[in-house]
Amino acid sequence: MEYILIVISAIFVNNVVFSQFLGICPFLGVSKKVSTAAGMGAAVTFVLTLATIVTYLVQKCILEPFDLKYLQTIAFILIIAALVQMVEIILKKVSPSLYQALGVFLPLITTNCCILGVAILVGDGTYNLQGLEEPTLLSGVVYAIATAIGFALALILFAGVREHLELMDVPEGMKGMPIALIVAGIMSLAFIGFSGIV
Repeated sequence: MEYILIVISAIFVNNVVFSQFLGICPFLGVSKKVSTAAGMGAAVTFVLTLATIVTYLVQKCILEPFDLKYLQTIAFILIIAALVQMVEIILKKVSPSLYQALGVFLPLITTNCCILGVAILVGDGTYNLQGLEEPTLLSGVVYAIATAIGFALALILFAGVREHLELMDVPEGMKGMPIALIVAGIMSLAFIGFSGIV
């Protein structure tokens, strides 16, 4: 039951884009087409899961035992950048088709603050706001996957609306980013309706 609450909370109630305002840059930049939004969502899910596992282990095995918690942010940034580079190299050799499919999304993930934010929340155990059992690596990974799914959901929904807006007669002063920001605000208000679930 605990994991179900974490999943529902991460996807709908505390959506990383609409509630925590993390990952806004790719949210606005890669959301012009549903296909690119889905690709970015899949890449974020993959890297976020890997980054959460590695950063959690570094936090619990190195930073906390040696009283180096003040190095958390810089260490996590370096780990995420190294993971993205490693994944890019491995994909290039093992699966060139998947590497081509992900394309520009892998380097973009390095600068996605959603990845760093979730890694810090899982490392500190502060994602467990429901007062459930002690945060563990498994619950952290479940939270990371659910957060990535919530990010992908927000990205794909937003991209669908933006594709539809291209066909609409939008006033000249509202075309492009102004109408996109208004839609993002309305979607954020819609996600507030989920706040009573958990």
